Amino acid sequence: MSERAPEQVATTYREAVRAGLREALQREPRAFLMGEDIGRYGGCYAVTKGMLDEFGPERIRDTPLSESGFVGAGIGAAMAGMRPIVEVMTCNFSLLCLDQILNNAATIRHMSGGQFSVPIVIRMATGAGRQLAAQHSHSLEGWYAHIPGIRVLAPATLEDGRGMLWTAMNDPDPVLIFENIMLYNMGGTIDAAAGAVDIDRAVVRRPGRDVSLLTYGGSLWKTLEAAATLKEQGIDAEVIDLRTLRPLDDATIMESVRKTRRAVIVDEGWRSGSISAEIATRIVEQAFWSLDAPITRVCTEEVPIPYPKHLEDAALPSREKIEAAVRKVVGR
Repeated sequence: MSERAPEQVATTYREAVRAGLREALQREPRAFLMGEDIGRYGGCYAVTKGMLDEFGPERIRDTPLSESGFVGAGIGAAMAGMRPIVEVMTCNFSLLCLDQILNNAATIRHMSGGQFSVPIVIRMATGAGRQLAAQHSHSLEGWYAHIPGIRVLAPATLEDGRGMLWTAMNDPDPVLIFENIMLYNMGGTIDAAAGAVDIDRAVVRRPGRDVSLLTYGGSLWKTLEAAATLKEQGIDAEVIDLRTLRPLDDATIMESVRKTRRAVIVDEGWRSGSISAEIATRIVEQAFWSLDAPITRVCTEEVPIPYPKHLEDAALPSREKIEAAVRKVVGR
């Protein structure tokens, strides 16, 4: 008899993340959630809606509007043996607890000579596209990828949105998860039994032979759309979902670039000092002699994100910008 195909269930990215949180709380009695408005309100993006009623106030903890305070409390809880999952409402607010992340969470293992670890998971929304203007539309994951001592994840698919959390919780060191705000309403189907996923390796989302498109997070879907259009024009693009920004999976990146001999990096962060600049440098260091064309980057324009919709769209990477960059790289 043939094996029965896995049951598929309809869901959204928001619901997939919620399922991952519920599973973590059910499987790990030391786990608890904390953050602003995650309890009674259900979270700014409704990810934790209903979880207070299910798990109670001891495990779903609303916090004051003090990122430095509650992230610091999470670090202390992690050092004491708990498994806190801390939500920072948007990544721009994480600047208010940057001292806790950079000078405490990321350094305690090193400074204690390995005597202490900080197994904390910090989730935060990132990205633009919802007209939240210059102070609430940041993409700062590249900044955090600069910091030794932490792991930085950018789940782009339903499976990763659900499964990365459990893997992250089993990491003895701090893990930051950046969830692009434009993905929360994304719908699709997922294996009903979907579970933990690898957080060490990038994934080839679309194989190709002419050019490597390297991206992550919310830009993955724009890049896949661009690749589909380019295929109709005779350009076969390979799309790599980086998934983990620290540590980068150099092996998968270089294997793709050595095959296609061209690279376009799509990054919603600003161009200067970005994760795209780091990736480009690593390609030059490790695969320069395989390149047939200069490395190209498609990034957010170097401006504070505008509020008007047409200007916000113009500032961000788009399918059209990606297609134009690829055509230039392949000489079409």
